[in-house]
Order: sequence, then C-alpha cells, then structure tokens
Amino acid sequence: MNGKSFLVDLTRCTACRGCQIACKQWKKLPAEKTVNQGSHQNPADLSFNTIRLVRFSEPPVKGPVQWLFLPEQCRHCVEPPCKMASAVEGSIIHDEATGAVVYTELTAQEDFDVIRGACPYDIPRQDPVTKRISKCDMCLDRVRAGMLPACVTSCPTGTMNFGDREAMLTLGAERLAQVRKKWPKAQLVDAQDVRVIYLTSQPPEYYFKNLGVGAVEGSRFASRRDFLAQFLRPVKGMTSV
Repeated sequence: MNGKSFLVDLTRCTACRGCQIACKQWKKLPAEKTVNQGSHQNPADLSFNTIRLVRFSEPPVKGPVQWLFLPEQCRHCVEPPCKMASAVEGSIIHDEATGAVVYTELTAQEDFDVIRGACPYDIPRQDPVTKRISKCDMCLDRVRAGMLPACVTSCPTGTMNFGDREAMLTLGAERLAQVRKKWPKAQLVDAQDVRVIYLTSQPPEYYFKNLGVGAVEGSRFASRRDFLAQFLRPVKGMTSV
C-alpha cells in the first residue's frame, strides 16, 4: 500500500494548538465566537470552519490526574466509508497518489446525515448556509507541491509526522516499542486502516470516545473491517434486488 500517512505521537503533544491555528491560517478559515465551556478545549467541537481540533480529556482513573490531548482530524481512511456512501459523483475524491480523501463543492448535493453517519470517527461537518460538507484534506495542495501539511510544520514537539506510508508505519513501530517501556498499554490506533495513525500511551477511549474503531472493550465492531461489512450490508442488499 503506497501513498502518504501521518503519525501523531500523542505522548509528545502539549496541546499548544499550533496545528489547529496553522490549519485555519492556511485554509483561510475564520475564527469562531465561543464561550467558556469549563475546559481549555476551544471551540467545543469540530465544525465546518474548524476542521482540526485539539481535544482535552481528564479520564476518571485512580492515581495522579492525567491530562490527555488529541489533535483530531479526518483519518483519511484507506477504504473511506464516506466515499462508499456518496450518491453524487465527484463530491468525494480519493486521491490515488497520496490516499487523501477530499470533499469538493459537490458535497452540497449530498445527504449530510448519510455522509456523516458513514464516518466511524464522526468527522464530517456541514455549512448551514451553503450545505457544503468539510473536513481535513491532508493539505493536498501543499503535498502536491512537495511541502508538508501546515499542521506538521507548526508542531514544535515531534507530535505531528508526515511522509510515505511505509516510513510512517516503521516510525510508528519504533516509537511504540520505546513508549511501551513506560506505558505498557500504548498502541497504534487502527494503523492498518487509516492514514492518520495515533500513538497513544493510554486506552484510546481515555482521549475521546471516537478515537478508535473497536478500540473500546465491548465495542459493537471488533475491527474496522467489521464496521465496513456492517455498513455495506444494506447497500449490497439493495443492489442485489
């Protein structure tokens, strides 16, 4: 499998939010008017104009307080369910060279509930006025020009890494081996099925409920492939009639 991937090493994230700001600057996305929600996380959630968000979490565990940070974005699935669910040709593009999943202006013609519902990570968001759907596009314009995504260039700690997929998988395996010496439960989340691979020191659900598919014990889906099989079952049923 070729193309590009991110390795996001959450053991190194300090929640500086440089990536969140860099994303907005490069995409020329406006700031959002927010109110204090009782958390340093700001804004409270993803939106059409905030396609990258650093989430803050304090999991209820015994012992010292843990403050976990998750710079969340589209995972750029190897087999994107949102594209499978698309009913409008050309609205969702799966770039062959990089693997980037890109939403175009034609997403305004899609059924938003279907597209968002197809995403196991609950990433897509819609502009209430134009009805266009948005998310991270891997800074495809920058990558095609030989540049790194804006979020990666802004990261001062080595949390954000980007490159050829095999190189990122190798780096991820090396970092996982190092991190497990201190945090035995560390893992690479959904590494074989997404192009944004998170390295966690704690169980994925401690960071955010939608961080991984099947990562939570007792999850409805044991793996991403189970999710895709479940998602495509009604589609196959309709096409076989």
